Amino acid sequence: MSDVLLKVESLVKRYPLRGGLFGRAKGEVKAVEGVSFNLAAGETLGLVGESGCGKSTLGRTLMRLEEPTEGAVRLRGKDIMTASKAEVFAMRRNLAMVFQDPYSSLNPRMTVGEIVREPLEVHKIGTRAEQNKRVEDLLLEVGLRKEAMERYPHEFSGGQRQRVGIARALALEPEIIVADEPVSALDVSVQAQVLNLLVDLQRRRGLSYIFISHDLSVVEYISDYVAIMYLGRIVETGTASEIFESPRHPYTRALLDAVPIPDPSKRRDRPAIKGETPSPVNPPAGCAFHPRCPFAQEKCKAAIPPLESAKAGSNHLVACVRKDEIG
Repeated sequence: MSDVLLKVESLVKRYPLRGGLFGRAKGEVKAVEGVSFNLAAGETLGLVGESGCGKSTLGRTLMRLEEPTEGAVRLRGKDIMTASKAEVFAMRRNLAMVFQDPYSSLNPRMTVGEIVREPLEVHKIGTRAEQNKRVEDLLLEVGLRKEAMERYPHEFSGGQRQRVGIARALALEPEIIVADEPVSALDVSVQAQVLNLLVDLQRRRGLSYIFISHDLSVVEYISDYVAIMYLGRIVETGTASEIFESPRHPYTRALLDAVPIPDPSKRRDRPAIKGETPSPVNPPAGCAFHPRCPFAQEKCKAAIPPLESAKAGSNHLVACVRKDEIG
């Protein structure tokens, strides 16, 4: 990748578990464990995994909506995690977020115009007339009429509300947008419309996306690169074609096998994964996936496998001690 905008290095987020009379720490939830990746200008990184794998926590930590436990997140070389409040405030102009629920993420007491204008007011950008013109332009850009400014969120459909959320995210002209399951709460036909809007915006504005989703078909459509998360760790990453055409980690293969195939004659002969995702409070030793992996061996329990090239010199990375045997 060239022109790296965002560089994430060994990011860790843990939540203490407290209990007893004095609320002492009894353990910790290991939500994100040593995640690293780069995001280049104009590219989309799809972040995929089952519910509870830590992908949404990762997105919120990148935005510093959650404070990290360890690690670094560098936005154009500046570490967001060690920056002062004033520096973080300034950097937020370059990093925005679109949330999963297009209703609860919008203040029901504010009009759409007030919602989209709020970032401009907080950062003291332009006069009121300039702000209103900017809001009108943003609403038109995401497919809404300027009359929407005077209406409230409950007067819109789910897809229209998500367009409002996208307009708000664009208000400060960021380079990077973290989209946390932005279409999962929408009907399928509306999902396609919103996805096409995001692709169109990226093409016109040169945006970079971190696109968080559990829907592999959506991720394949929009992503340049894909990272697969399991129990707080990235277990495989590569280009979208590498991940979807040549998956190397057993978990990635299991996720792809779980996608329904319209043709019943094309049956899969690979064994399905079994069991539930282990608790992030007490994850298994070694590879966290080994209790569910049909290819697991004793060596899988010995140590956490590093994220390494699937082939010599390749940027397709896999965290599996048997990657050469089952690829």
